[in-house]
Amino acid sequence: MTRPRRLLIIAGEHSGDAHAARVLRAMKARMPDLEVRGFGGDRLAAEGMEVREHVRELSVMGIWEVLKRYGYFRRVFHALVAEARSWRPDAVLMVDYPGFNLRFAKAVKDDPFPVAQYICPQVWAWKKSRIPNMAKVLDRLICIFPFEPALFEGTGLDARYCGHPMVDETERVEADPDWGDGRKLALVPGSRKQEIDRLFLPMLETAERVRRAYSDLRVRVPAADADLAERMRTLLASRPDLTPPEIVEGRMRELVKGADAALVTSGTATLETALLGTPMLIVYKTSALTYAVGKRVVKVPHIGMVNLVAEREVCPEFIQDAAEPGAMAEALAPLMGETPERARMIEGLREVRERLVSDEGGQKVAEAVLELMEKEEPA
Repeated sequence: MTRPRRLLIIAGEHSGDAHAARVLRAMKARMPDLEVRGFGGDRLAAEGMEVREHVRELSVMGIWEVLKRYGYFRRVFHALVAEARSWRPDAVLMVDYPGFNLRFAKAVKDDPFPVAQYICPQVWAWKKSRIPNMAKVLDRLICIFPFEPALFEGTGLDARYCGHPMVDETERVEADPDWGDGRKLALVPGSRKQEIDRLFLPMLETAERVRRAYSDLRVRVPAADADLAERMRTLLASRPDLTPPEIVEGRMRELVKGADAALVTSGTATLETALLGTPMLIVYKTSALTYAVGKRVVKVPHIGMVNLVAEREVCPEFIQDAAEPGAMAEALAPLMGETPERARMIEGLREVRERLVSDEGGQKVAEAVLELMEKEEPA
């Protein structure tokens, strides 16, 4: 009797957990007895995946931060390679998380199961030298930006554009009804502990300055999970001079959709905010070492994905030392009212949305993975 098909998923961040969950839902609609295990979070668990390592432990950013946890990452890496070889999945779906994922793909490249990477590493920004290596270790690359497949022409790698998942996801988002009256400001300090530590209080200080212009200002902060919400509350307790915001677990998109404007940490959330049509400032701070290295190797004119897609600065960027509350408040205040600055930004965000296409609820990515799985009989 043939056993059920098996899929190993590696999603090391909250955003990857969300994207992979949509794909898994679409795959299970076609293959209900699919067995799934791997690295992920609550959303993949809700779709029936057996979670071996949770994203709350896996999600770190920056060279120094990774080095501090080298022992942990080395242990889970070797454990996952061993499990893949013993469990023998019919395919591996790796989502974003390129530093870990490409090393895993290299480790198992001679094993019999095909490996797909969903969400192309930002080789167009830095490390174009990765392209030949990716062609050697991957069986399929599933891209979310239309300009990415061309980078792999002539390499032999099957790189295909399947649309951006957030276009479809954000179309159905309704504004959070709990916002109430007054001016509405969303603070999105990120989904990693390091981002919360560096950006939560400067964002609150910025909001305090904006409140001088808008006395009816309401501030809400989405937290990716309960641990990060508690981290924010601990930081807030150290600053009794700041007006406490409302910290909301989950519902980031609904909260941002209902806001007049937002302060958003550079990353996936900036594109989500753009697709929701909410004006924003893009903010980013990291360790001095990571920033110094990044300045040397990153070869793009903007850090925010919304600006890269637009090929111009739609949303102002406040990076490292420039992420100063006074300067951010000065740029943010006009976005809270009916101003020319707000109107221009909303038009720019509309243009960004038009440049991307939907991935139809994960269907296109599901098809790309199922196609790999069905090439061979289960072992």
